[in-house]
Amino acid sequence: MTHISRKSADDQIRAVAWDIDGTLVDSEPLHHACLAMISQRYGVNLGPGSQERFLGRDMSWAWQALESGFPSELTFATWLNEIIDAYVEGASTLVAQPFVLEAMQALQEAGIRQVCVSNSERRIVDANLAALGICDLLDFSISRDDIPVGKPHPIPYLEACRRLNCAPGEVIAIEDSQSGLESARAAGLKTIFIASDEEDLSVRHKAVGSILGMCRAGNLVSTGV
Repeated sequence: MTHISRKSADDQIRAVAWDIDGTLVDSEPLHHACLAMISQRYGVNLGPGSQERFLGRDMSWAWQALESGFPSELTFATWLNEIIDAYVEGASTLVAQPFVLEAMQALQEAGIRQVCVSNSERRIVDANLAALGICDLLDFSISRDDIPVGKPHPIPYLEACRRLNCAPGEVIAIEDSQSGLESARAAGLKTIFIASDEEDLSVRHKAVGSILGMCRAGNLVSTGV
């Protein structure tokens, strides 16, 4: 499923802000497995079907949702660090979502700046980017450690626009979660939504094509995506 939002068809697109987890990389299963494993270690069983509840949420939100079931002596820092350790250990197995690496390369060739805006902590962001090998395609990345509050608040995307020196209407956000979509829209960005569990490759192909089209790169980009 994809949703496309345009604030104004006349705005020139200068940059693309990519979410990472579920959008660039198929990492949501690993995220949830680590969350579930460490939470169970401390007595909280998330149970089947719980992944959707935490999709796109930052870890402070997850902690608040689960804290009442943990031992009183467990701290947020201990719980979080154990989850991050488990994630980083498994990150080398991650693979990119279909077509996104080709799209990123095409955007770079077209002169469109690219950044990543994530609700994950810095160590997780860096592990994801290293697994994909895309650091050279990005101006910068924003992690949850870099901002006072995460998605769905608009601050993550507003900070990206500030660093890019772009107006929000000049940036497209690519998201896979409702909280990320809310964050980008509240900040005033154009948005493209691609569900992380979308299995129809033709739908993903069309969505990636819409990114290139919205950047007005049709006559600049030669790509097979």
